[in-house]
Amino acid sequence: MKSLLLFLLVFSLTSAAEKSNLSLTVQVNGFSSNEGKAFIGVYRPQDKWPEINKQFIGKVVVIENGVAKITFENLEKGSYAIAVFHDRNRNGILDKNMLGVPVEKYGFSNNARETFSAPSFQSAAVTFDKSKWISINVK
Repeated sequence: MKSLLLFLLVFSLTSAAEKSNLSLTVQVNGFSSNEGKAFIGVYRPQDKWPEINKQFIGKVVVIENGVAKITFENLEKGSYAIAVFHDRNRNGILDKNMLGVPVEKYGFSNNARETFSAPSFQSAAVTFDKSKWISINVK
């Protein structure tokens, strides 16, 4: 009985470790300057896509040579969508004009884009079961 319990404990710890040791590297290209920072959010299906401060994980990243790059560690297998914007003036928000159109560059995983709104979670979703690298272009 002790052997069975020990086996189950080791198996459950191993399964949890396998589940959470995945990484997602995101490289964002297309910044017109190194001014400001890149705000990068990782969303799960249950998060409020793509609302700022409603993401699963959010990071502020330095832009170097027009590129921002970050690796998110210890993710579980599944679907995630990434949203990014260039906070050029460092005010912590995606600035918009009087009509509500963004004036700072932004982008989404799969380079998903809609004309008058953010893309759906499904069109931006990246599904993975092993560590992955993706590229996003901001416009």
